[in-house]
Amino acid sequence: MKLSDKDFDRIVKRAIRRIPEELRQHLDNVIISVRKKPSREMLEEMEVPPGETLLGFFSGIPLVDQSVTDPPLYSDTIFIFQEPLEEMCRTLEELEQEIELTVVHEIAHYFGISEERLEELGYS
Repeated sequence: MKLSDKDFDRIVKRAIRRIPEELRQHLDNVIISVRKKPSREMLEEMEVPPGETLLGFFSGIPLVDQSVTDPPLYSDTIFIFQEPLEEMCRTLEELEQEIELTVVHEIAHYFGISEERLEELGYS
């Protein structure tokens, strides 16, 4: 499955719009960036084994750990990786579902939800 950058971005934006407003309002200061694939540094930081890849990555300080008196130096960023998502999907419907799942998964990390809890909730 291969989409143009514009079509892929449109699906990511649609996935963000489907997130309930009471959660989405907390994303005002979060950058959501689509990249072709994760950098080597991201793969190393996340300890991704060779042959595996990342679909998304949250970089920053989870909302629950942020302090008004000690603001973060850099913007919180959610990266969504187009090529790995496209490679794992055979249909447009499957790709849209996987993009939405990845966006929700990374936003959950921004809210401070652990990988283990996401697995319990079925978001892994």
